Amino acid sequence: MEILLYIAAIIAAAAFAVLVVYLAVILKAAQRTMHHVANTLENLETQMQGITTETTELLNKTNNLAEDINQKSDKLNVLFDGVKGIGKTVDELNASIQNLSSHISKTASKNQEKVSEVLKWGNSIIDFWKKKRNK
Repeated sequence: MEILLYIAAIIAAAAFAVLVVYLAVILKAAQRTMHHVANTLENLETQMQGITTETTELLNKTNNLAEDINQKSDKLNVLFDGVKGIGKTVDELNASIQNLSSHISKTASKNQEKVSEVLKWGNSIIDFWKKKRNK
C-alpha cells in the first residue's frame, strides 16, 4: 500500500511538472505577444504625434486662410459700398434729367407759338446765310 502512495505521489508530481511546463510555455507566448503589443503601441504613439503635429499645422494654416478671406471680404464690402454710391448717383442724375426733360416739354408746349416763330426765323436766317455764302 505504501507503494501505491508513492506511485500516486510520483503521478501527482509528474502532472504538476507537466502543468508548470505548459504554464511556462503559455506565459512565454503571452510575454512575446505583450512585447509585440507594446511595440505596436509605441509605433502608434509616434505616428499619432506626427498626425497631431500635421493637424496643428493644418489648423493654423486654415485659421490664417480664414483670416485672410475675412480681410479680403471686408475690402470687397467697401468696394460694393462704393459701387452702391455710384448707382445712387446715377439714379439721381437720371431723375434730374427726367425732371429737366419734363420741364422743357411743359415750357415748350406752353410757348409753342413762340417756338415755332423762332424756328421760322432760324430757318430764314440759315437760308439767307446759305444764299449769301453761295454768291
